[in-house]
Amino acid sequence: MVRKAPVHEPVIYTALMTRRGYMKAMNVALSVAMSVALSAALSAALSVALSAAMLSDVAAASLVLPPLVQPASNEHHDGKVIWVDLVTPDIAGAKHFYGELFGWRFDDIHGGHDDYSIASLDGIPVGGLVQRALQPGEQHQPAWLTFISVRDVAAAERSIIAHGGQTLMAPRNYANRGRQGVFADPQGAVFAVLQSSSGDPPDVLAAPGEWIWSSVMARDADQDAAFYQDVFGYEVFENPATDGATHLVLSSDQYARASLNSFPADAAKRHPHWLNFVRVTSAADSAARAVALGGRLLVAPFTDRHGGQVAVVADPAGAPFGLLEWSETADQAGGQSDGQQGAK
Repeated sequence: MVRKAPVHEPVIYTALMTRRGYMKAMNVALSVAMSVALSAALSAALSVALSAAMLSDVAAASLVLPPLVQPASNEHHDGKVIWVDLVTPDIAGAKHFYGELFGWRFDDIHGGHDDYSIASLDGIPVGGLVQRALQPGEQHQPAWLTFISVRDVAAAERSIIAHGGQTLMAPRNYANRGRQGVFADPQGAVFAVLQSSSGDPPDVLAAPGEWIWSSVMARDADQDAAFYQDVFGYEVFENPATDGATHLVLSSDQYARASLNSFPADAAKRHPHWLNFVRVTSAADSAARAVALGGRLLVAPFTDRHGGQVAVVADPAGAPFGLLEWSETADQAGGQSDGQQGAK
């Protein structure tokens, strides 16, 4: 059974350090507001998920991947989303799409018969792209694979199995990167764990073009939250909503890491999944640009309670991802609220 932490007004706050090094607060009510509005739309838009066949050897062990953090550090954040890989049948098309949309640049890494590319923004790695052909008749769509930080992959795998998950790709070592494996939670949502040999990225506010948030859609949010809490040690916060669904926030080290949301009652056939969001300056403009580049609009831009907009799109091969605005005004409002909360 999931153990939920009490919630006090003004809901939950997570401190994020900006690139200038100043502490500010981000109200994770943003994640809840976004989750409430997205859950029904996403349940209709996303009906398929990564298959075990596509995930087989996501990155071959022969590949020499760059360190996650350079220079290396001793910083570790258990439960934090620290990397994403796009599993796609068209890596060349993906490079064009994401390069034009976010200004990413790509460095190819070759190992055996595998095609893998590191996407970077202003010289900072933001994710990987791996080509995996769809088999004839296969119904599973391409997707972004979410990597969660752990200190010990073997211990994480034992916990995942003990609590009802399954192994999709057995853990293995990657030169310079660390050790990683791919799993599914008890409801079928696919994720990966990574034990970085160079430390984890620091908790800083993402710049436009970087990943800023992650969310899980589940059939039973409470049961799924209990699984992730048992495996990663998350604190779980609940924010009641009026849509009849359950909306939770997973937190570690006093930082919100992801939201976890139940499907609407009429979405029993939808497949549970993770969804990751890129920070943008304009969700509407980025969504329109994504469509112009051959992508599809899954959830039209809508305004969250902080005044910014959120949208969900799919790349030309069908991999879904979110677009999320986060303004300096929201930073300042969160910082003021955090100060008020601390004074209580």
